[in-house]
Amino acid sequence: MKKGGFTLPGEAGYEKLTLELCEKWGADCIRDSDGTQLSDEILKSGVPIYSTICMVRNINGWAKENPDKLQRCFLSTDPKMAVGGTLEIVPLEKFFRPQMTIWRGDDAKKLWQVWDRTEETLLDADTWEWDAERECVTIKNTHPYHFYTVSFMASRVWEEISMYNHITNGWGDREHLMAVEPRYPEVQEALLSYLDDWCRSHPATRVVRFTSMFYNFTWIWGADERHRSLYTDWGSYDFAVCPPALDAFEKEYGYALTAEDFINMDRHNPVHNPPTKHYRDWMEFTGKFVREFGKKCIDLVHSYGKLAYMFYDDTWVGTEPWSGHFGEFGFDGLIKCVFNAFEARLCAGVEDVETHELRLHPYLFPTGLKGEPTFAPGGHPERDARRFWACVRRALLRVKIDRIGLGGYLSLTEPFPEFQDEVARIADEFRTLRDLHENEAPWSTGIHVAALHSWGHLRTWNTSGHMHEHPELPLNHIYEALAGQPFEVRAISFDEVIANGVPEDVDVIISAGREGDAWSGGEIWNSPVLTAKINEFVARGGGIIGVGEPSAVRGHGRHFRLADIFGVDREVGLTICCEKYNCEVKPHFITKCLADGTHVSFHNHTSGVYALSGAPDIILTDEATGDIIMSANEFFGGRAVYMSGFTYSPENARLLYRALLYASHRESLACEYMPSSPYIECSYFPKTRQLIVMNNADAAIESVISTPQGEITVSLPAEGFEILNI
Repeated sequence: MKKGGFTLPGEAGYEKLTLELCEKWGADCIRDSDGTQLSDEILKSGVPIYSTICMVRNINGWAKENPDKLQRCFLSTDPKMAVGGTLEIVPLEKFFRPQMTIWRGDDAKKLWQVWDRTEETLLDADTWEWDAERECVTIKNTHPYHFYTVSFMASRVWEEISMYNHITNGWGDREHLMAVEPRYPEVQEALLSYLDDWCRSHPATRVVRFTSMFYNFTWIWGADERHRSLYTDWGSYDFAVCPPALDAFEKEYGYALTAEDFINMDRHNPVHNPPTKHYRDWMEFTGKFVREFGKKCIDLVHSYGKLAYMFYDDTWVGTEPWSGHFGEFGFDGLIKCVFNAFEARLCAGVEDVETHELRLHPYLFPTGLKGEPTFAPGGHPERDARRFWACVRRALLRVKIDRIGLGGYLSLTEPFPEFQDEVARIADEFRTLRDLHENEAPWSTGIHVAALHSWGHLRTWNTSGHMHEHPELPLNHIYEALAGQPFEVRAISFDEVIANGVPEDVDVIISAGREGDAWSGGEIWNSPVLTAKINEFVARGGGIIGVGEPSAVRGHGRHFRLADIFGVDREVGLTICCEKYNCEVKPHFITKCLADGTHVSFHNHTSGVYALSGAPDIILTDEATGDIIMSANEFFGGRAVYMSGFTYSPENARLLYRALLYASHRESLACEYMPSSPYIECSYFPKTRQLIVMNNADAAIESVISTPQGEITVSLPAEGFEILNI
């Protein structure tokens, strides 16, 4: 067994277990976790130490003494209907009070807004009153049977990750941690003083892992246990709002933001919605502050001779690794929690750090994210580990990851020796995969694929959060399929295309989303410049794959603005009296890989799609409804493929692979390092002439692989892999 590249969570009181598993898993670093400590025996073991820190929630004593310096956010009540002329609304009624309290600063009320949501009109401040003692807003002279909301500023008195860990792990009367607002100079001074003292008092620590730079992703909890999570978005910047920030923003940008810019008719500003100009300005403004103060923190860590890593998943706000500014922090490493392969690609592709590390699942917690047993009676963590790793490792066919590790409480693994053995196997397999990338990149088709959406480069290899949280989003599934395939992948924005056209090195565009969302584009498709630029790109020989409702917007003759490129459109009730073309399914290059009788379906299928004429090749249809599932169309010199949805599976990933070959006019590459079974994936390293073959199925599979050197037959056990010299 090789050693290194593995971070192990240690635990005081379990020194023997810690050091035994350090040896068994080949760990070269021991870390603490939220809620655990490392004993002197572990600290003096000679293994480098890696400590977690979350500054904004680690000065709890100072926070209690300065409650006016806690982080805040805007919240909104549910709409409430007026019956008479007066209406009372309790702002905190639906919220989890241990998390939120109403901010009572001197100028608090001037930031509040009361709306008539039936008319979508903002009420004057003199039409409503705030009773602080009753925590109630009274609205006067209401319109009967209109709905009203109150938008207000709240202080977050229990930091979200502390809250989640506390409740999930049953921490009882353990102290609730609070997050302080670093916009205040007094807070910055307190944080830097704390960090300086911390670095001085942790001489054994080699790596400082910042759990959160300053702001968490947005996570708003509700009072009703049946609806605990009211709103969650990993990429939302709503939790960075406070009066000093709003004042500084107005001074810098020349206009003021209001509560409604953040409440947004109670939709907030999730990554899945096209961003407004105001919100993009707010993100840019917040990011600049986080980088400037963050660099001071990183420089302080470096002054003690320590390395600084960032754990990405709790800290999107201002720390976006694909923003183009991440290098300004000066981090030495980036850590990404992963369930899937595309998340590993997100981590590996960040160029501004030396070390890229994955935090594997299952976490060493008693239960999983959905409350299912993991390290608890009835749990099978060894199966979970094998399943998650089989998903993630596909990305390691294409890119190098430097380290892996686990998080949580090592003591929980003691009754599960099968899990300990499985992690040892995974660690060794990881090191083998990592070493393949030391001196060369694997073979690629050379086809450049660009995901086209509202966010562009910022959302390369991700939408928001993990795939299981938004399983209906086709782009997450497309990223997952691409993560293990030999294509060069990037993301471009609609604004880029409007300004400069499609980049010259792009071969195929993928547009995947639903009407109105950030991935499909929404109202930006009203731009004739955008449609003309895409028309030009495809007409001149480019390829495009549309999934779901690409380019969908109301108010035009076609529901899809690119309907004539795809040769299909969607019926949304506006052309119901127009007779539809009676199309016929034909064999096609894209589906040639399917075994006889294979049924293709997408759980995010878009219904009602029909052919505009006889021009497109109809490849797959729903037998029950006649809806088109997949079609292909020649458009002047280019090619277009339409899919009604996309969900990741080995079979669907193979369809996407062949669709990309077709759209780019590269069908001949179907014989290059292509296994006959879609459950087998491979990667060729030309300098060493090594072919790594991986079985993604939980059963043994035999497959024939087409290579330029000839056909190779392989037989792999369940989730096995093999390295061949060819």
